[in-house]
Amino acid sequence: MKAVQDDIQPDRHEEAALWCMNLAEGQLPPGEREAFDHWLEDDRNAAAFQAVVRTWKTADSAARLPEAIAMRSAALESYRTVNRRRWTRRLGARSYWAGGIAAALLLAVTSLFMLGDSTRPYQTEVGERRVALLDDQSRLSLDADSLVEVDMSDKQRELTLVRGRAKFDVAKDPLRPFTVVAGDKMVVATGTSFSVEMIGGEVRVLLYHGRVSVLDRTAPAPAGKELQLKPGQEMVAPVGAGAPPTLVSFDPERSSSWESGQLSFGDEPLALAAARMNRYSNRKLALGDAKVGRVRVNGVFTAGDTAAFVEGVTRMNAVRAEYTPGKITLKSLPEKK
Repeated sequence: MKAVQDDIQPDRHEEAALWCMNLAEGQLPPGEREAFDHWLEDDRNAAAFQAVVRTWKTADSAARLPEAIAMRSAALESYRTVNRRRWTRRLGARSYWAGGIAAALLLAVTSLFMLGDSTRPYQTEVGERRVALLDDQSRLSLDADSLVEVDMSDKQRELTLVRGRAKFDVAKDPLRPFTVVAGDKMVVATGTSFSVEMIGGEVRVLLYHGRVSVLDRTAPAPAGKELQLKPGQEMVAPVGAGAPPTLVSFDPERSSSWESGQLSFGDEPLALAAARMNRYSNRKLALGDAKVGRVRVNGVFTAGDTAAFVEGVTRMNAVRAEYTPGKITLKSLPEKK
């Protein structure tokens, strides 16, 4: 065999990448296998192939993620096209297919770098719920029409609730604080279970077990003292109003029923109940007056069944419904004289 040279020419890397992608597609046909073995007899080719394999394995460690599948498929499809042209245009065609190989490799390498970005949005549409396992093994449950941005690093775990509601079952990692920003509030936890919701101009934090601290991001120290919650406590705070938060107790089973597709209301104002129902339907509930928003709602409703919700509210309360395309307006009935 020939002596290994330090300078590996770019063409060798292109050929090595081609063989690597070919092998990744499956077993080589007999004729191509013999050609590959012959190509490897040159130690410079073997060195180039090993270098490409190391890069390929690094990229392959991320390839199981859904985000990588489309990009890698595109790279392999580009390879197939280039490979067909290579075998049908052997003479004078190197510059033609080398550009295709470069494009295929660019797609594969780009997917690796994109997946290395620790920031990722988790989103649900109207009527959709989602459960995701984060990189740190924490569990994220998203209510309908919600958005959480996740940024994981070696030192911290930063999440932002942009809209909607989410429940967090946090994996214990004392060296990496787990924080959730919602409006002007920040929730800090280590290993615990809690939910955060943005609704009606308020931030609501419910602690199921463990311990969390809630900070006001707008108040300078030491004014921005942290509020520590105990299991079974709910914090309700208006966003940006500067008003102090309130603490109330809650029913864990009732408050988490949305995870199983049920919306349970226990003496809650209609304004809040309607906003939660609206996450599950494109036909929105609207309030026709301030008074109707204060009507108390009790009962369990199937998420997305707006008709049953309206029927229950109007039967049990002095409320009427007006139907227009895409909207149901709830209004208070006139008081009897």
